[in-house]
Formats: sequence, structure tokens, C-alpha cells
Amino acid sequence: MSVLLVHPRLAGDPFADPVLYLDFRFGRRALLFDIGDLAPLSPREIARVTQVFVSHMHMDHFAAFDRLLRLSLYRDARVDLVGPPGLADAVESKLRAYTWNLLDAESRDFSLSASDWAEGGFMHASLFRARDAFRRQEIAPPSLNGMALMDDPEFTIEAAVLDHGVPSLAFTFQEKTRVNVHKARLDALGLPVGPWLTEAKRSVRRGDLSRRLSPADGRQVTIRDLLEAGALRTGAGQRIVYATDLAFTELNTKRLVALAHGADRLYIEAGFLEEDRLLAASKKHLTAAQAGSIARLAGVAEAFPMHFSPRYADRADELRAEFASAMAGG
Repeated sequence: MSVLLVHPRLAGDPFADPVLYLDFRFGRRALLFDIGDLAPLSPREIARVTQVFVSHMHMDHFAAFDRLLRLSLYRDARVDLVGPPGLADAVESKLRAYTWNLLDAESRDFSLSASDWAEGGFMHASLFRARDAFRRQEIAPPSLNGMALMDDPEFTIEAAVLDHGVPSLAFTFQEKTRVNVHKARLDALGLPVGPWLTEAKRSVRRGDLSRRLSPADGRQVTIRDLLEAGALRTGAGQRIVYATDLAFTELNTKRLVALAHGADRLYIEAGFLEEDRLLAASKKHLTAAQAGSIARLAGVAEAFPMHFSPRYADRADELRAEFASAMAGG
């Protein structure tokens, strides 16, 4: 029984302001890459969001911050935002645009954190709490090195800095070792399917093979027993890459190909037709053909072109065709 940890999907159509929604199969949780237009997502889906990764603060990638805030405000939760230098200032400016006189120490305990990340690591982080009328408080940034933005027990998030006239971050979601349940082997052991398997999978990822679990009737089984019986099987985790708003330069291509190498899914901007490549270059964007060539060089399993320019509202099929041809090496 192969089960994906997350289900990624673009929130809107390829012409929409970009949002990639990563919905976790287990637990009340979701991640966002960019917050351009959240209108296609339901309030229930937005309420699942725990982390947001912002590529850059151009309006079409950050405008839905207000909707995220509006739908999160009256719940006890925390949403963490990570982005390039200037993100914390941008979040503070957004929050200062509103009057918070009705918030006090008795309000719901909703908070936002905003962390600025640059090549080499986190620069600083700030916390904004509803109970404190969203006044800015400096906090310790995550203690991660290199390209890492997040290290969860089940996955990692890494980034690469690309040039779009301003720093624009591309992101990769890398599931740690995938652990699948073989139902027939589990039945042969007389063990039930249930929540205990979530902890069993986490133990596999930690390498804690001697751990004992009690799935039913007080019976104990070790992680090693489950692996040796084939009830749990391991494999490479899912890799998802999101890249948008970048110039077609040698350095950008090199960095993005390295980030996306062998990815299961690549979501990449493909805004312009090749006939308008000079216009694309002037705006530091990719053509569909350039995006397809990057997907081919990275050797990704699947690629999804997005962030089409509205100038091609009736020519979407041409953008897709140029992308597919370049990806195939045409």
C-alpha cells in the first residue's frame, strides 16, 4: 500500500498568481509555496496551512497574505513564513496597515513568524502575536545550515537563490525515506491497520529498528520484525521542486538544475512564447521553451508549466506545446 506523504497541486490555473499547495495525507497540515491567489482554496484548506515559503515579495506572489491572515486570525495556531531578505519587514508592514484595538491578552493565541533567509543561512526572525496586537518581537532564527530552510522528522525544505532582478527563491520539498505498508504481509502477521503505523514509519526514518510497539491486544512487535516480514517497505522519498520568476542565465540554470535533479515533480514558470524571448529576457522571466529545457537537463519525472503571461490568454496550448517539445529535446 503505497501512500504519498503529500499531495501537491497548483491552487489556480496556469494564468493565476502562483500558489503551490502541499496537502499532507495524515494530520491537519499543509504547506504553501508562494501566496499569490488563495481564492481557489477553501477556508478549510487554508486553515490547514502551517508553513509558507515565499519566493519573493512581488505582488503576484505575496498579495494573498491578507486572506491567509483573515482566515487564520481567530484560531489558536501559528503560521511560519520563510522568504528572502525583507520578508519580515514586509509582514510587519502588512500588519501595520490594520487597526488592532480589539485584540488583547484574552484574544485567541494566533501568531505569525517571519524569517529572512539568504544564501548561507537565516539572517533573522520575527514573531507577531495577536494577543500583543501583532507588535514585532525579534526571536532566534532556525539553526540550520547551508540550503536548508526546514528539517522535519518526515521531510526537508531546501532553497536556491535565483536572479529575477531581486533574489527569488526556488524551493524543494524532499520526503525522507518513504515507508509503505504491505497490507497482505501485515494481515499475515495478524496485525491491524491503524494510527500506530504512523509511529512505526517515523521509527524507520529515525533508524530505531529495535523499538517495540503495541498495535493490538497488548501484543508487541519491533520495527525490525515488520521490516523483515515485509510488512513495511522502504524507498526513496518524493521530491517536489517549485521555481518561478528567474532570468534565463547560465548561473540560474546551473543552480536550478542542481536543485531539481531527479525530482518527481517540477513546477516551473513558463510565461512567454519563444517568439517573445527578448521581452521575457527584459523582464527576467523564462520562455516556455527555456523552462522545458531546464526540466530536461534536470531529468525530472514530471514537469508542470505555470505562471503564464496573460498576454497569451487564448494561446495556452502553444505555451504547453513549446514547453513539452523542449523538455523532450525537440
